[in-house]
Amino acid sequence: MSAVDRARAAEVLPAGHWVVDEARSSVTFAVKHMLFSTVRGSFGEFEGTLDLDESSARGSVQVASIDTGDRVRDQHLLDSPDFFDVATHPTIDFHSTRVRRLGGARLRVTGELTMRGHTHEIELEGELEAPDGLERAELALHGELERSDFGLSWNQTLDTGGVLLGARIRIELRLSALSARAEA
Repeated sequence: MSAVDRARAAEVLPAGHWVVDEARSSVTFAVKHMLFSTVRGSFGEFEGTLDLDESSARGSVQVASIDTGDRVRDQHLLDSPDFFDVATHPTIDFHSTRVRRLGGARLRVTGELTMRGHTHEIELEGELEAPDGLERAELALHGELERSDFGLSWNQTLDTGGVLLGARIRIELRLSALSARAEA
């Protein structure tokens, strides 16, 4: 992040270390299923930090905490080498390479996402708000990724045409972060 970008970020949040409050945050995803429906899910265990002094963001999701509302499906997603293969790949990890202000509270976060041993650059866009300006910040980000980029290439052709699973996964992060000063 450039010095100008750091100065703009400071307009929203004071410099320092911020830690994601898991109890007030969510990590969700959605993928098309059978052409017209959507499977939605979430991860219940994750952690993240935002460091404005260093202009960096990091996060990690515990894959075993997946919840799509169907325990049988979740277990298949976790155990199958066609999907998450949690025994071999227990986490999904992200670290930013660039944070760019788009005006007002809007921003774009570019970084590297590692899932199933595959690392690819993704972009997330959203808004950063600091209601009290000192102790808590709210960050809402969204983006899409190609399943096949991360080795999630299994699919099945439908008799009616098309495929069982969509190629893209939409991800949404709603993060509430506490200033390290507030945690102390």
